[in-house]
Amino acid sequence: MPGSLITSELDFDAEGKQTGFLRLPHSTHHSAYGWIPIPITQIKNGTGPTLLLIAGIHGDEFEGQIALTKLARDLTPDDIQGRLILLPMANAPAARAGLRTSPIDGGNLNRTFPGDPHGTPTQMIAHYLETELIPQADVLVDLHSGGASLYYPPTLLRGLGHSADETARLKDLQAAFDLPYAWVFTSGGGRGSTARTAMGASNRAGIVSIMAELGGAGALSKDILARTERGLKRILHALDMLPGYTPDPAQGTRELHAQGSVYARDAGVFEPFKDIGDLVAEGEPAGQIHDPLTLDKAPIEVPSPYAGIVLAKRPLASVEPGDAVFQIARDAEPR
Repeated sequence: MPGSLITSELDFDAEGKQTGFLRLPHSTHHSAYGWIPIPITQIKNGTGPTLLLIAGIHGDEFEGQIALTKLARDLTPDDIQGRLILLPMANAPAARAGLRTSPIDGGNLNRTFPGDPHGTPTQMIAHYLETELIPQADVLVDLHSGGASLYYPPTLLRGLGHSADETARLKDLQAAFDLPYAWVFTSGGGRGSTARTAMGASNRAGIVSIMAELGGAGALSKDILARTERGLKRILHALDMLPGYTPDPAQGTRELHAQGSVYARDAGVFEPFKDIGDLVAEGEPAGQIHDPLTLDKAPIEVPSPYAGIVLAKRPLASVEPGDAVFQIARDAEPR
C-alpha cells in the first residue's frame, strides 16, 4: 500500500520536547492547498520504552483529551525516561466539533482502520496511525468514553494476551491504571486481528495495548478526569518512565466479561429501572418505553436478554429502535 500523505512537523528521533502538528492534506473551496492540523507532542529523554497515548478518536469523548493536553503542557524531558508521544485529538475534525464522527466525511475513526492513504480524511488518519505512529510504540493506551449516547464508569479494556509475557504486561497495565472495572475480552486480538479499531491496529503491529472508557454523556466529570490523570501517571511509573513519581496505594479493579447490550425496539421516551452497577436477571425488565403522544397506550417493557450487572447506560431519554440502552456484563471470576 502506498505511503501516507500525512506529514509530521516532529522529528521522532530527536531528544527533548517538541509540539507541533500532523498535517492532513485537505483541499477545499476556501483553502486549495490547505491541511488539517492534528496536534501532537513528543517528550524524549534517553533510553527507555515508547508510550503512545491517544485520545479524541471520537470527538465527543473528553476526559482523555483534557488529560493528555495537561500532560503535554506540564511534563518536561527531565520528568521522564524514554519517549512519550501524546495525540489528544486523533480525529481532529470530530474533536473540534465535539462529535463522535467527522463532520467532513462522516467517518468513525475507530471503525476505519487500517484506513486508506488516499481516501477520505478519516481513512487517511487511520492509515497514518496504523502504518506510521502505532508501530513506533512499545505500549499504546487509547482513551475513550461513552460519548454523547452512553455513560461508563471508569473502565479499562484489554485482551487476554496471546503469550504469557503479553498477559503479564496487560495485567500490569491494568493494575497500574487502577480503575474500578476492567472489561476483559474473551476472544480476538493477536497479529491476525481484523478489528477496525486502534486496538486492532496495535495487535496487528504486535504492540501491547489497552483502552479505557471514562464516563460519557457528552460531559466531563471532575472525578473521572482526576482518576484518568492519576492512572496515566501510574502507568508511566510502572513502565519506569516517570522516576520522580510515587504512586498512592491501589484501590483494586473488578474484572468483567461483557455479555451484550439491551436494545430499544420501539421509539419513545425510555425510563430506566437500573443504574450502573445494578444486578439484572435474564428476562427481567430493565426499563420501559413511554409514548407521550398516546396517553391511553401502556408503556412497553424492555427486558434484558442477559443476566449480570449494568456496565454502561444510555443517558439520553429519547430512543429509537436499535438504540442501546444498557450494556450488561458478568464477573470474570465468581465473587
